[in-house]
Amino acid sequence: MSEPSSLDTALARLRPVFARIAEDTVGREQRYDLPHDAVRQLSEAGFAGLRVPVADGGSGLTIGEFTTVLIELGAVDANLPQIFRGHIAFVEDQLVALPSAARDAWLQRFAAGEVVGNAWSEVGAAALWTSQTRLVRTDAGWLLSGRKFYTTGSIYADWIDVIAHNETDGTEVSVLVRAESTGITISDDWDGFGQQLTGTGSIVFDDVLVDEGEIRLLDARFPYQTSLFQLVLLSVLAGIAKAVERDAGEHIRARKRVYSHGNGPLTREDPQILAVAGEIASTAFVVESTVAAVADRVQAAHLAALIGLTHDETDVYTTAEIASAAAQVSLSALVPTAATSLFDTLGASAVSRSHGLDRHWRNARTVISHNPWIYKARTVGDWSVNGTPPPFSWTVGRAVAASPQ
Repeated sequence: MSEPSSLDTALARLRPVFARIAEDTVGREQRYDLPHDAVRQLSEAGFAGLRVPVADGGSGLTIGEFTTVLIELGAVDANLPQIFRGHIAFVEDQLVALPSAARDAWLQRFAAGEVVGNAWSEVGAAALWTSQTRLVRTDAGWLLSGRKFYTTGSIYADWIDVIAHNETDGTEVSVLVRAESTGITISDDWDGFGQQLTGTGSIVFDDVLVDEGEIRLLDARFPYQTSLFQLVLLSVLAGIAKAVERDAGEHIRARKRVYSHGNGPLTREDPQILAVAGEIASTAFVVESTVAAVADRVQAAHLAALIGLTHDETDVYTTAEIASAAAQVSLSALVPTAATSLFDTLGASAVSRSHGLDRHWRNARTVISHNPWIYKARTVGDWSVNGTPPPFSWTVGRAVAASPQ
């Protein structure tokens, strides 16, 4: 008998946690109960270190294997993979960083279950390519001040990854601060109609003391980060598609009442209903297969970064970026359609709030709103027709300053 794979071992450890989390997915949303306990259980089961090499205490999963886990978790609760999105990106940055004591320390933290949250975006008057959050050097040390929004996952995290403007040299930097540091106020004031429990609210930093060793140039981040960020969202969509297929099947099998002008004594035997269920299942298959293909390309980008290849030396980063963008364009149509078709297989009782079936469309539509697909479609088209490389970074703000060339 062959030895179990790293993925099999990780899933054997995580699936009991997934099962416990699944018992109250709908209830958490209906009560607006932030899943602090679920995040803690996942971290204790090694989720935060799934990509960390085995030699450093992690599971050593490839990006493809990790994506499989994300999709399965997304089918349980679509909020949870997105909660870890900032963490996933910061782990990846450390995986391809040059060996150092600092890198070793971070890998050990991940393996021990410590989680990093995200604080990059701002709302208000911030101009494109700038940050109103400031890092200032004083006699007391480096101090961080500002306000961030869309801080997904930070309310659950041990650390927060913050983008700021370094007042000393004018550079844009990322800094890591402990979430419990003095001067940090985290608010759950995200009011989106979907992905409601991701903790995507605001954070205020008021003269937060920053360790100089945790200040990094933003431009030095790993070269495939945008495709990885998008892969996480694609995995969430694939998880939603699987959940739609699962819920359609469960409700169709359980339904006893039929329409007089239907096609069988049981809903599960009605060929028209089965045809719609087949379309939903086909969508789930295509979506998951597409995301797996994107993961393969991001894994190739990871391997290129490990040996230090730059954008000028390889096209794997472009391949990964185009693949993630193309998948986003297609999945943005497929998954909401499947989530709507679910209701075509059932009667009016399906819209009961107690079932919570509407969450699938709301969550999918919210995930799709990140990095709007219409711009990704243009990017893919420009690459396909003209060979124009895609952008590998972007920002949101007021267009009062010219973007860098």
